[in-house]
Amino acid sequence: MPLKTNDPSKSSWLPVPENSDFPIQNIPFGVFLTRDDVITIGTRIGDHAIDLGALHQLGYFKDIPLTDDIFLQDSLNDFISDGKKTWRLVRSRISELFEKGNPELQKNKDHQKIVLFTMDEIEMQLPVHIGDYTDFYSSKEHATNVGKMFRDPEHALLPNWLHLPVGYHGRSSTIIPSGTPVRRPHGQTLPKGADTPVFGPSRLLDFELEMAFITTDANALGEPISVVEAEDYIFGLVLFNDWSARDLQKWEYVPLGPFLGKNFASSISPWIVTLDALEPFRMASPKQDPEPLPYLKQKGNNSFDIHLEVDITPQNGPATTVSKSNFKYMYWTMAQQLAHHTINGCKVNSGDMMGSGTISGATPDSFGSMLELSWQGTKPVHLANGTTRKFIEDNDTVTMRGHCYKNGVRIGFGEVSTKILPAISLK
Repeated sequence: MPLKTNDPSKSSWLPVPENSDFPIQNIPFGVFLTRDDVITIGTRIGDHAIDLGALHQLGYFKDIPLTDDIFLQDSLNDFISDGKKTWRLVRSRISELFEKGNPELQKNKDHQKIVLFTMDEIEMQLPVHIGDYTDFYSSKEHATNVGKMFRDPEHALLPNWLHLPVGYHGRSSTIIPSGTPVRRPHGQTLPKGADTPVFGPSRLLDFELEMAFITTDANALGEPISVVEAEDYIFGLVLFNDWSARDLQKWEYVPLGPFLGKNFASSISPWIVTLDALEPFRMASPKQDPEPLPYLKQKGNNSFDIHLEVDITPQNGPATTVSKSNFKYMYWTMAQQLAHHTINGCKVNSGDMMGSGTISGATPDSFGSMLELSWQGTKPVHLANGTTRKFIEDNDTVTMRGHCYKNGVRIGFGEVSTKILPAISLK
């Protein structure tokens, strides 16, 4: 049954600029610091942030079974734990309150002063306390490109890749919200032609264009999650820039995989867009050949048509769009990733985050990393200010955006933007 919140004819009494990522059909969730230095859980319509804690205290959610403090917290974890039924009731009520023609809040100017903020009056925070973070490697085009560079081009994909969603456990303590700068990391590298490593700042700093999904409490220890039910435990998605120091990673990754080259920082967009909001943009995922094992088999449309782009803005110069990609290119779906993650009984908790892996398409302009865009530094990327990039330089800002569009409705994620600062001086 179509969700009423997704009705493309709906409009809000709040102003929504043309091509806004946040029409009334979106209703994402986030955490922000208000002008009164209060941290609250909220949503967004157009260029207004809405304080859900204040709305709840004023009685606007009285018919929904919610604890008194559910929105008066510094993370969405407890709300996410309440499950899909509660998420839908809350989103439906917000949609109802802010729909054009509903006078409840529209006519109450005193309440509006309490619950509404312009975006320049708030400071977005990390939306969840991320207990565990897993990064997958699920774009066939990306995996093939990397395999061609570092292995036999005729056998670019490793034997397991077409049979399971490859992943590794990352570091959750360094996941940061958009706008938080990142320092260039130090580590060991092995210069070309050398026999012994050297220590110093990474020279091959890279972005990875990804998306990530946030889970609710999904299972008990020892109990797998069915691929058929997996989406019921996915709250929503964010844009995700999984920073990579390619030179550190190349030296360290054998035999246990990524470590210092990946764990220094990962950046996310602050608004979580729910799967319900993305429902109208479902589409078929790429054909999987060979056919997956039974526990990974899916039917129907299990991917989403999400347009993605990456800009590089140097310190002295305008932004240059260097990549335009799409989430639909992912070979392994979110449901398959979660089902595989738990097939051995691994427990998944509220606020856990799963990265998609770098999202690359078939054409060079859709590659999702500088490693691919510059083809390991052999094809420099030209910026609008006349300079070139093989990898990301100090004081560059990388900005990722994503949105869906259909039937006149645009649902977006805002952006994740991060400036790279020079490496800290070590003496």
